[in-house]
Amino acid sequence: MTTPSADSGARAPSGGPGDPGHVATAGLSLSPFRGLRYRPDRVGNLAAVTSPPYDVVDPNRRLDLETADPHNIVRLILPRPEPDGGGDRPDRDTRYRHAARLLADWQREGVLAPDPEAALYVYEQRADGLLQRGLIGSLAVSGREAGVVLPHEDVMPRPVADRVGLMRTTKANLEPLLLTYRGHGGAAQVIERTVLREPLLTTTTSDGTHHRLWAVTDPAELAEVTRDLATCRALIADGHHRWEMYLRLQREHRHLPRSPWDRGMVLLVDTARYPLRVRAIHRVLYRLPLAEALAGLGDRWQVKEVPGPLDRALQALADAKRQGGNAFLLTAGDASFRLVTEPDEALLTATVPAGKPEEWRHLDATVLHATLLDHVWQVPDGPDDIGYLHTAAAAEREAARTGGTAVLLHPVEENVVRRLAEQGVTMPRKSTSFGPKPATGLVLRSLELG
Repeated sequence: MTTPSADSGARAPSGGPGDPGHVATAGLSLSPFRGLRYRPDRVGNLAAVTSPPYDVVDPNRRLDLETADPHNIVRLILPRPEPDGGGDRPDRDTRYRHAARLLADWQREGVLAPDPEAALYVYEQRADGLLQRGLIGSLAVSGREAGVVLPHEDVMPRPVADRVGLMRTTKANLEPLLLTYRGHGGAAQVIERTVLREPLLTTTTSDGTHHRLWAVTDPAELAEVTRDLATCRALIADGHHRWEMYLRLQREHRHLPRSPWDRGMVLLVDTARYPLRVRAIHRVLYRLPLAEALAGLGDRWQVKEVPGPLDRALQALADAKRQGGNAFLLTAGDASFRLVTEPDEALLTATVPAGKPEEWRHLDATVLHATLLDHVWQVPDGPDDIGYLHTAAAAEREAARTGGTAVLLHPVEENVVRRLAEQGVTMPRKSTSFGPKPATGLVLRSLELG
């Protein structure tokens, strides 16, 4: 059966009433909600209360955010209460309850206040010549069976359980997921008209990105958005673990009629108008020194030393990828780099799982995990052994700090991600980083507001 493109305007299939993710519409159903937002007169600087998404906040950045403002949203998305009198580290339930108390306190104190009426929110980001606009709303949650929202990466149980516990306890969507689609122009026209008006808020975060937010409440404009999205389906660009969280909590509350748990807050971006950037996510193997990593490769790979600094070495990696085949850049963070290419085909045949599309079997992330990590280096895929870094520079620094090996990857093309998602095939987790990612803290969705 031919399926519509993940970013096409073709009609998306709907699940039947018995399907776990059944929704009433055939395509995307985005509803307005009463946004919970910081009051500028209570926090002073809106930028100081925002944060990147929870999973890209490293420990140093987390401390910076916590000290930037006592009401920074990072205190909710990554709660850290004081240890008890015995010095024990707070367990996860304690952290979730702490976040729920903070959220309630901030609302009671008027730091956070709900908007007077339900709205879809037009969100704009500008930085380094890039312009991105999209719609924030509450999207009907549906499983893979419905074919409306398509994941492209696998998830891990532990971070899903963490996000489930936090959302269940706070009863709030604290940050929007990033989804892409391609519409027919109706929603885009609403967005373009809206940005000519006075925004609800304007702020510039420390990375130089300018953020603006507007509310769309006019029934005719909301209906125009609904008609446009009703025949579209979306690709999850960022937020796979949180989408799985939405699905799990929806199942927990399926006994409730018209449950607010049937929807989750997302940012929908029409990539026909505003293409996203796709970057690689790099690995640091904490317990594998570079010498051991190179020795394990044997004669089954081509290994070549390439000159630094980092930017020059990454260019050598990009040049190798243009020639085809798998390519990785290894470094111990000492300004020395090894380009690893041309794996032995017999090795790939023996280690990469069969039964998947050839395009999937030759992905760098697939070969890295199935062949190098699982077979050659035998590195367990756990937080004590592998770190996932969103920039090559951060991976290089982490390798130097830990004495491990950084494995730097070249970004996969967005059309490859889309083709695999259309086939129902997920990539290894942390294969891509789509951006720019929405700032956390500009608008929240409290489920207790309805």
